[in-house]
Amino acid sequence: MEKFDKLTGVAAPMPLVNIDTDMIIPKQFLKTIKRSGLGVHLFDEMRYLDDGSPNPDFVLNKPAYRDARILVAGDNFGCGSSREHAPWALLDFGIRCVISTSFADIFYNNCFKNGILPIVLPREDVDKLMDDARRGANAVITVDLERQEIHGPDGGTLHFDLDPFKKHCLLNGLDDISLTLEKAKAIDDFEQKATRARPWV
Repeated sequence: MEKFDKLTGVAAPMPLVNIDTDMIIPKQFLKTIKRSGLGVHLFDEMRYLDDGSPNPDFVLNKPAYRDARILVAGDNFGCGSSREHAPWALLDFGIRCVISTSFADIFYNNCFKNGILPIVLPREDVDKLMDDARRGANAVITVDLERQEIHGPDGGTLHFDLDPFKKHCLLNGLDDISLTLEKAKAIDDFEQKATRARPWV
């Protein structure tokens, strides 16, 4: 998993509330177990018209936001059914951070396991960042995970809280498999002792 330390990029405003996982990546695209290739279908039903052409009114289709790295979203982002494809699609598009007042628990935890930083902030802070994000190409903000700070385009700074273990995993690029491999020597030692104690197993 790619490490996350400091991210500077355009923030796209998505003020809709209750953006669920089916809106993030519709069910017809869940047939793959590959993490790549899903970005093209991110927000598919909002992003494309019935004829398959890009919807010019959708925020990520606007020239200023096509390379957005950050989403500033409405309440309860990532609700709905559990699907790890949702953070996969965001990451494949290039989104590394989502900021909201609240997230669905499963989606929130899946983000950390896939190298995405979900940040929970009070309403007034999200509203300020949403206004900043509406500036288009000038909506560049910096997220500093080590300092747990967000720096806006006007130089203002917001602090965010984060579980220390989740922060450690993101800073070091550790997913569940990597965390297990950190214990490889202890696992090998246990297996050798178990083999000596119970050679018939």
